[in-house]
Amino acid sequence: MYRRLFIWFVVGMTALLLVPAALAVGVHVRVEGKTRNIFGSTEPTLTVKANALDALDSASLAGEFYYHVATTSFGPYVDQIGRYLAGGSNGWVFKLNGASPPVGADAVTLKDGDKVLWYWATFGPTGGPPTLALQAMKKRGCYRVLAQDDSGKTRAAGGARLHVGGRSVLAPSGSRCVGAHKGLVTATLKGAVRSNALR
Repeated sequence: MYRRLFIWFVVGMTALLLVPAALAVGVHVRVEGKTRNIFGSTEPTLTVKANALDALDSASLAGEFYYHVATTSFGPYVDQIGRYLAGGSNGWVFKLNGASPPVGADAVTLKDGDKVLWYWATFGPTGGPPTLALQAMKKRGCYRVLAQDDSGKTRAAGGARLHVGGRSVLAPSGSRCVGAHKGLVTATLKGAVRSNALR
């Protein structure tokens, strides 16, 4: 009798321990600050509980940076990451797979392989700034820079600059070959959020 109860106890406890692990997902997370990358320029995969707010929490633990969530009538609101506090037309927002969801970060359910980008934004009459996405082209050492709007629509980021090994190279049409190089390549464009980093 006691042996049977012990076995059921062990099975039950094992199930309870495995459930949270089974619910976790692996997502790519990056956090771009006002003046620099705060976490994950290469968009590393982190284990996240369920939503985009959890993704920020996992990045905060991995990157050892501070963030604050305020409680509002609309739900949790990220009002600070690092040193910058949201206010006026400036604040912290996120994108899921390149688009701004119409719901809060706690209401976005993530799945394996999703990309979550948190970033500092200044909002104007047409919304927030475009975010840059850097892609490697087939030819080695060549890159394409795309600008994504809030809906996730992309266009070539003409006039972007590619940064590699201390060099800054203009990409007039949004694409450019930088030749053989060591280290990471990133892209910037005035008025846009800096890109992810690629080798």
